[in-house]
Amino acid sequence: MLIGLDGSRAFLKERTGIEEYSYQVIKNLRENLKSAQVFLYIRSDQKIDFTLPDNWKIKIINWPYLWTQIGLSIELFFHPVDVLFIPAHIVPAINSKNTVVVIHGLEYEFVSEAYPWWERMYMRWAIKKSCRRAQKIIAVSENTKKDLIKLYKVPEEKVTVIYEGYNADAKSQIPSASWRTKFQIPNSKFLLFIGRLEERKNIVGIIKAFEILKEKYKIPHKLILAGKAGFNYKKIQSCLSNSSYKSEIILTGFVGEEKKQELLKNAEVFLFPTFYEGFGLPILEAQNAGVPVVASNNSSIPEVVQFPRAKLLEFQELSSRNNFSALLVNPKNSQAIAQATSKLITDKNIRDDIIKKGWENTQRFSWEKCTIQIAKLLEG
Repeated sequence: MLIGLDGSRAFLKERTGIEEYSYQVIKNLRENLKSAQVFLYIRSDQKIDFTLPDNWKIKIINWPYLWTQIGLSIELFFHPVDVLFIPAHIVPAINSKNTVVVIHGLEYEFVSEAYPWWERMYMRWAIKKSCRRAQKIIAVSENTKKDLIKLYKVPEEKVTVIYEGYNADAKSQIPSASWRTKFQIPNSKFLLFIGRLEERKNIVGIIKAFEILKEKYKIPHKLILAGKAGFNYKKIQSCLSNSSYKSEIILTGFVGEEKKQELLKNAEVFLFPTFYEGFGLPILEAQNAGVPVVASNNSSIPEVVQFPRAKLLEFQELSSRNNFSALLVNPKNSQAIAQATSKLITDKNIRDDIIKKGWENTQRFSWEKCTIQIAKLLEG
């Protein structure tokens, strides 16, 4: 059997959500695709930073524009494979009769104002086309599966839900003593958001919640926003400039894995009240680091932080008797975000409960579990 893997999104220098998913899945598939001949397609300027098994072969596709639709299509036309795996949305025009594509979410359909019009149109066209071209579709959550069926009329039997994993090994990394100096962070407590600084991530709402926390709850904390600028960043800049607490809001820019872990391990609360998510991987990363989370009560997030009923019985002695491993709020209500954050700062029982549930919740997810299921789908 010949299996082709699209690695074009996996080996970027600054990976965010979908790129990190592609990287981790391909890296972990090495242990699960041992009986087939595997071709890993990458761009000419990309390098792989891990060793490959003997049955894997790198194929560099040197094509400057429309890499997937033209470059990868040409490769597959002259050298077809039995199964093609696309870990990030877009299936090439020429593909395999057995193509498997991962759909990460339809956020642009629910928060349309957070995307440029041309990007919405392209994503809608491309993902609909990918769903028709693929023989099997992987949705990263039940919520994403539901959205595909409802909005794009994808047959239910065509979609398999396979949850994402997270980098559990990051917990063992040792922060350097100078991490605060690196980020120019004073020796104080802080709240943390990690992700692209764009409208869909509700950065303005987070800033407003921080202002309420400073004014009403008198917290001494700083707010750290870690990530690259995204769509409508000017609106975020305007909000920052007009904030009475702008001197206590720190922008770090993009952070790599090591620096991200340093921030997570030292954060007081992780804030992720975004408007819509296909999965919400940063929540698991925060929980793995022992940080309590305030997140949205919408889209896939309740599903990702749902605490197993059997485990819930172990925590009945604690004050926060709910079946979620994070405090969930309406992302459009900055007052609610602030109130939930204040609870995690001031109420030790609730804080300990959420931290312990968060750690237990992460045990449901791993890249190993994710890729075992993907490999079965590819080889089946």
